Amino acid sequence: MEERDIDMKKFNLKKVILLVVVLYVGFIFVNQQIIMFRQHRDIQKYTAELNDIEAKYEKLQEEYKLSQDDAYIERIAREKLGLIKEGEQTVLPSK
Repeated sequence: MEERDIDMKKFNLKKVILLVVVLYVGFIFVNQQIIMFRQHRDIQKYTAELNDIEAKYEKLQEEYKLSQDDAYIERIAREKLGLIKEGEQTVLPSK
C-alpha cells in the first residue's frame, strides 16, 4: 500500500511540474504576442507620422524653390507690400 502511495505522489508531482511548465510557457507566449502587437501598432503610428513629415518637407521644398523665383518675389512684393516699379502709378479702388 505504501508503494502505491509513493507512486501516486510521484505521479501527482510530475503532473504538477508539467502543469507549471505548460502554464509558464503559455504565459511567455501570450506576453510575447502582446509585446509584438504593441510594437506593430507603434511602427504603424510612426510610419504615418514619417509620411506626414515627408509630405510637409516636400511642400516646404517646393515653397523654397518658388521663393527663389524673381517673378514670385515681385508678385508678393506687389500684393503684400504694395510696392510698385519705377514709373508706375498706384491705382486705389474707390469706396
